Order: sequence, then structure tokens, then C-alpha cells
Amino acid sequence: MNTLKNKVAIITGGSGGIGKATAKLFLENGAKVMLVGRTESKLKKTLEEFNNTNVDYCVADVAKSDDTKFYVSETLLRFGKIDIFFNNAGIEGASRSIAEYPEDIFDQVIAVNLKGVFLGCQYVIPKMTEGGSVIITSSVAGLKGFKGLGPYVASKHAVVGIMRVAALENADRKIRVNTVHPGPVHTRMMRAIEKDIAPDHPEEAQKGFEAGIPFGRYAEPEEIANLVLFLSSDESKYITGTMQVIDGGMIT
Repeated sequence: MNTLKNKVAIITGGSGGIGKATAKLFLENGAKVMLVGRTESKLKKTLEEFNNTNVDYCVADVAKSDDTKFYVSETLLRFGKIDIFFNNAGIEGASRSIAEYPEDIFDQVIAVNLKGVFLGCQYVIPKMTEGGSVIITSSVAGLKGFKGLGPYVASKHAVVGIMRVAALENADRKIRVNTVHPGPVHTRMMRAIEKDIAPDHPEEAQKGFEAGIPFGRYAEPEEIANLVLFLSSDESKYITGTMQVIDGGMIT
């Protein structure tokens, strides 16, 4: 359980389903972890649950450059270096057709899901140790379209482009950059999407999603965390510029 011994990781969206599961796994494998999120109460609760001196948190909006610089500097101050960056924060937006989509929600989705990833790469990677790893959370929605989720789909496609460029630009320092593409996961985000699609019967929306997954179920956050752990470890040190799909066969 020392896969990440002496490694320091930043996790944005650190108190959410996938972020929290990944932080737990990182800590179990010897890493020191900085959790980043916008809601201090959620971050504090997560820290209390972990009860581990190797984890701290930083309140920041990933869509703001000053906040991004802040969580980078706080990580370096607290832990002295950055080896792993799980660029994970994201929001779902609304479930509406493009013709009906509210512009203000479009702006929010792009700000968090795309600009947040860009700013994270811009300010974190230059401070990372040589041979470090950046993992960006995309989605199966970064590989195909889904009706009603236009801005989310656009943002998740766009981060693949950022990943590919960042992988090339940082290859000389052996910093690898990859995206992970989960299908539906049992998290708050999917509960919100289900409720938006079918307000009176969200369980029917879940059944509809599950019907399109050959494995017949959603992923658990811990299953995504296992993939992120592999991409963060030295076992993946020759993997960069790739899209890692983890979807139970959904887009096969």
C-alpha cells in the first residue's frame, strides 16, 4: 500500500464523489493530498472523515486564475512539492436542448470544466516535479454526443485537446498527461442529471442510462479512483497523451 509513498497530490473537486474516493485511495497508498473545492464545509467534513495528518484542503474556485495560483502556493507551502495533479473539478450544468439552453449556465459549465482545467495545467504543471503525472477528468461525453448536455459534452471534448497539447509540451520533463473518461458513476452529478431529465421519476432515467451500458450498471467512485491511482503511479510512467475509457462498455 505504498504505491505513492512520498508523493504529493492535488485533487480539484476534492470533496465530490470521485475526488473523495481518489483522495482516500491516495492516502492509503502513502501520498500527501491537498483537496481543492469551493465549499469549505464540504472540505472540512471530508477531512474529518479521513482523520489523517497527510491531507489538507484549500478553498478555491478553479475557474479563477488567482484562486488557482493560491491552491498551488498553498500546496507547496504545506507539502513542499507537487508530483500528481488530478485535474478533476467539474459541473454538469442543465439538461436542455441547445435551442433552449440558458446562456448563463453555459458560461458556468465552460468556466469550471474547461477554463478550470486550462488554468490548472497552466499554473500547476510548471511547479511539478520531473516525472510527475497529470490526470484530467473528461467523460464518455468527451467522446460522443448526448442530447440535452451540449455545453457539458463540448467542455469534455475540449479538455482532450488540452491534454494532448500539455502531454506534448511537457514530455521533455517526463511529465505525463492523460484523460480519464468515466461513464455514469454513482455520484451527486448523476443524481442531478437524472432528476433534471425525469423530475418525477429519476429512477427511470437511471434505468435508461443503465440499459445502454453492457455491464448493466453505473460505476462506483472507487472504480474510477483505481484507474487514477494507476495513472498517478510509476507503473504508468510510459503512458502519456492517452484517453483512458472506463465505462462498462458503454461506447464500445
